[in-house]
Amino acid sequence: MAGRGSPIRFGGYRFVDWATQGFLGGVAVLLVALHRQAPAGWGWVVTGHLATLLLVHGLIRRVETGNAGRVGRVLREIYPILLYTAFFRETELINRALAWPRLDPVFLVWEHRLFGCQPSVVLMDRFPGMAVSELFYAAYFSYYLMVAGLGLFLLVRSRPAFQHFLAVVSFVFYGCYLVYMVVPVIGPRLLFRETPERAWYLREYPHLPPPSYPESVTQGPFFQIMAFIYRHFEALSAAFPSSHVAVAVTTAWFSWRYLPALRWAHAAVTGLLCVATVYCRYHYVVDVPAGLLAAAILIPLGNRLYARWGVGTERPAGGRFSAAQ
Repeated sequence: MAGRGSPIRFGGYRFVDWATQGFLGGVAVLLVALHRQAPAGWGWVVTGHLATLLLVHGLIRRVETGNAGRVGRVLREIYPILLYTAFFRETELINRALAWPRLDPVFLVWEHRLFGCQPSVVLMDRFPGMAVSELFYAAYFSYYLMVAGLGLFLLVRSRPAFQHFLAVVSFVFYGCYLVYMVVPVIGPRLLFRETPERAWYLREYPHLPPPSYPESVTQGPFFQIMAFIYRHFEALSAAFPSSHVAVAVTTAWFSWRYLPALRWAHAAVTGLLCVATVYCRYHYVVDVPAGLLAAAILIPLGNRLYARWGVGTERPAGGRFSAAQ
């Protein structure tokens, strides 16, 4: 039996495994119990979650019993990363199955009452130069480099540090995804399509031209990269809270401890990213403090749970690692 304050292990499970398995099983139960309509593919989501739950359990057991090869051992370390995109994309389908109306009209009214305008439209219109737009689109794109780059650095430098990083980042991702399932918000991109939200904007701001993207912005390479990513991988449900903000802050938390040479640069880019979420018209302003609040809650909670259910007594090189830090 584990002593007071010592990590708890069961069948080789770590905190990231409990979090992932809980997410897989919880979403399956949520869909079966609360779905109000059956969009195409919802049954496959339930089946896929249960099958993945069993596959993950089997992978963990094979590694723990010494029956997995090198590929299996590598998969055991990184498998949550391979699930992020699928979990993110399925939030849209889960929204449709739960049949809860999207909340963008409410968020647009909040923005109007708070600012007297729609900052997600105004910012780019006031600063349409390619130098400015590319700075913000590059900052927004840096999110992917923060997760992959810092993760790879920690994996090479110290396996326990990487396990800590992966556990807390996954926990933050899963927390955001759960909110997306029950708080469907698409974001200000709706203002640039033929939608009821655009019609509302035209009625509310008759003195302004219809929302559009300046040509100088659309010519930028980072704009094109982000357009490709959103065209192929984005979910129509996932704006509140901003997971870009929440996860970027989480990676900055780890960078601050393990990459002191880059901590200030990482913090600066994270600040630019927070502004970019609105400038690039992916989020409402209110999504940003919601993302910061999510990080403020989930990072320390993830650390505490990791300290209790995590890796054990291993520490990264340098002796600077503390799961409860």
